[in-house]
Amino acid sequence: MQAFYADHFVLPLPAGHRFPMAKYRLLRDRVVHELPGVQMVQAPAASDGELALVHTPDYIAAIAQGTLAAAAQREIGFPWSAAMAERARRSAGATVAAARVALGHGPNAPGEGVAGNMAGGTHHAYAGKGSGFCVFNDVAVAARLMQAEWARERRQPHEPLRVAIIDLDVHQGNGTASIFARDDSVFTLSVHGEKNFPFRKEAGDLDVELPDGCTDHTYLQALEHALDELERRFEPGLVLYLAGADPFEGDRLGRLALSFDGLEARDRRVFDWAWQRRLPLAFVMAGGYGVNIDDTVQVQLNTYRVALDYWKKWQAWTRQA
Repeated sequence: MQAFYADHFVLPLPAGHRFPMAKYRLLRDRVVHELPGVQMVQAPAASDGELALVHTPDYIAAIAQGTLAAAAQREIGFPWSAAMAERARRSAGATVAAARVALGHGPNAPGEGVAGNMAGGTHHAYAGKGSGFCVFNDVAVAARLMQAEWARERRQPHEPLRVAIIDLDVHQGNGTASIFARDDSVFTLSVHGEKNFPFRKEAGDLDVELPDGCTDHTYLQALEHALDELERRFEPGLVLYLAGADPFEGDRLGRLALSFDGLEARDRRVFDWAWQRRLPLAFVMAGGYGVNIDDTVQVQLNTYRVALDYWKKWQAWTRQA
C-alpha cells in the first residue's frame, strides 16, 4: 500500500506554537518500522493549475509570494515562510497522488483500492482563504482533479465521477462544505463536535453534531446512521476519508472522549463500508493534538494498520477478478 509523505518540509514555527508538527515524522517512523507492507513515497507538489480547480488565483499567488494580508495569515495560524508554502502544495499533492493510486489511471487500469496521505485533511481552507492551520484544501483539490481526469479518460463529461467525502475529524469541514455547496457530484459528510471549532459552521450535505464528552458507543451509533443516510442519498465512485485523531479522549482540542479501540472501530467501519461496495478509498490524517503526542501518533498508526488490511483484501479481489 502506498503512502505519500512530505514531513521533511518543516514549518519554522515559533517556540510554544500549539501545532504538533513533529507528529508527521513520528508517524512515518513508526509506520516504516511496524508496517512493512506500507510503501513510502515522497509527495509531489500540486501545481498552480491543480490548486486553481478549487482556489482563486489571487489566493494561490499570495501564498506562493508571501503577500497575504497579516489578518488572513493569522487566520491560517502559521507565519508565512517558503517552507509553509511548499508544504501546503505537497500536502495537497499527496492527497491527489493517493486518490490517483486508489482510483487507477485510464479506463482499463484498475486502481489499488486504498492509498494514504501521511498528512492532509486541511478542510478549513476555503476557495479564497485559509483557516485553522489549513492553507489549501487538499481533499477538495483531489476530488475536483479526479473528476476532471475521469471525464477526460472516459470521455463521459455528462457522467461525472461522484465523490463522497467522509470527514471524521472532530472539527467540522467548513471549507469543504462551502466549496461543494452547490455541487451535486460531491457529497460532504461530517461527524464533529457540536460546540467545537469552527464556531460558525457551514451547511454540508450531512452534518452530524455530537455533544462534548461523547464516548465510543454513541459515536459509533452516530457514524452507522450517517453511513446509512449517505448510502440512501448518494452513490459514489470514490471515497475520500479524513481520519482525524482528535476525537481521542486525550486530545487537547477535541472535547470528545473516544478510546483507542473506539477510533480503530470507527476506521474499520469506514473501510468496511467502502470495501463492501468495492469503492476505492484515499485517506488522510487530518487533526490530532494529543496532550501526549505519542497518543496522536498511535491513533494514526492504527488507521494505517486498518487500511493495510483492506488494501490486502483489495489486491486479493483484483487478482481473482
